[in-house]
Amino acid sequence: LDGHVLFSPGHTLASVTYVIGDAAFIHDTLFMPDSGSARADFPGGSARALWASIQKILALPDGTRLFTGHDYRPGGREARWESTVAEQKRANPHVAGMDEAGFVALRAARDKTLPMPKLILHALQVNIRGGRLPEAEDNGRRYLKIPLDALKGAAW
Repeated sequence: LDGHVLFSPGHTLASVTYVIGDAAFIHDTLFMPDSGSARADFPGGSARALWASIQKILALPDGTRLFTGHDYRPGGREARWESTVAEQKRANPHVAGMDEAGFVALRAARDKTLPMPKLILHALQVNIRGGRLPEAEDNGRRYLKIPLDALKGAAW
């Protein structure tokens, strides 16, 4: 089974896309076409980098199946997880007819309206350790330490 990895930052600093055969696992770079693209305001995120990453994905053959990490089911439709490069090019409002400047402006405006996820600091502490939990402290317990004022827009 042949595959390769595309470095695809933007949503986060270390995002990657796995391409295996006619399938690409694009995590949160693009959502289903009716939901647009991932936010770019997380630590290390960048709308310009996200645009460049999306362009790498859209340069794959039109028939490439794209598997996304989240589906927000707009309008209550059935959950979906698979689209194609052609479908994204045609129907995703964040890419169809969009240029880099327009995308960066759209993401900046949209991201300003989104609250920081409640569990972002929990997730960051595990993600930066490659999925491993923090080491146990002297009492034998592991803790996620949450500074309450660390991120602008935090829900608390």
